[in-house]
Amino acid sequence: MPTSKDVAQAAGVAQSTVSYVLSGKRPISEKTRKKVEAAIEQLTYQPNAGARALAGRRTRVIGLVIPFIPELEMASLMEFVSVIASTARQFDHDILLVTEDEGAAGLRRVVGQQICDGLILMQVEDEDERLPVARTLNVPVLLIGIPRDPSGLVCIDADFEMAGEQCVRDLAAAGHNVISIIEWQPAVVNRHVNYVDRFMRGADGAAESLGVAVQHFPGGADVAIIADSVDKALAATDGVPAFIAPDRTIQDILRRALAARGLTPGKDVSIIGSASPTLAELQPVPLSTIDLRPREVSRRAVKIICDLLEADNQGPHESLELVPTVITHRSSTLRPPHGS
Repeated sequence: MPTSKDVAQAAGVAQSTVSYVLSGKRPISEKTRKKVEAAIEQLTYQPNAGARALAGRRTRVIGLVIPFIPELEMASLMEFVSVIASTARQFDHDILLVTEDEGAAGLRRVVGQQICDGLILMQVEDEDERLPVARTLNVPVLLIGIPRDPSGLVCIDADFEMAGEQCVRDLAAAGHNVISIIEWQPAVVNRHVNYVDRFMRGADGAAESLGVAVQHFPGGADVAIIADSVDKALAATDGVPAFIAPDRTIQDILRRALAARGLTPGKDVSIIGSASPTLAELQPVPLSTIDLRPREVSRRAVKIICDLLEADNQGPHESLELVPTVITHRSSTLRPPHGS
């Protein structure tokens, strides 16, 4: 691996001159600077992050701030992380995972120490304690999520309100007049993570406009809790039951609970869940799903923050983008009556 000494020899300059070109600490003639840059390119020399930061006041690192809630489905979360990381590389940036243990103080730390050029915040709560600090930082901050007050913030997310509405309208069109939602796990609901409230708002609003009933039941990874929710939902339902399960962690538990009661999805009951296309197709009865577009949200998030970094103005920035959601019909839902 070439060093700054190799660059100096190739350019015919002192090693300190290479350092000055990289750091910008001293004025260097245009001719000398170009010789050093040509040697860097020829040798494919990679200056360390500190040198690059000094040279352009940039680290080319974006902090990804994620609260690791034990009850969250990690595969779903890592789908965001992997796409964000790979997209960032396309823009010549790296990703630094920042856990939320430090709360708002952690944001000040990584920005104050010039560890990151910008921040992406995930699992945003309706009243998130990080937001007052985020609004004051002198680097771009992007939220994957929509807080109750998004003013002065750059936000992007799937349109969860649209998703809730789509699920209810789809099941109502299939003839269901009572629709049961098995909610996200209590640890997520109790944190008032923004997407939960938006999904429920869309579902409840659609039910009211269509004249159908939507009932809410607790979710979770506990088999007994899901079984109890299923029993209560069935007892309160006239006609063919229908379930919406937006939390990926409960799909298998819900399916097994229904099977234990002699109910087959797509025949005796309708289910709209959330799963990757591959996992949805692998279910004993392929699962109809609401696609919350995690990959598209992740790609757009990186594109937006990199555009802000390239613009190189300190803000304030404010925008809100909602990515439309899509229902994919498979075999777990009854289809609307012919001609309806």
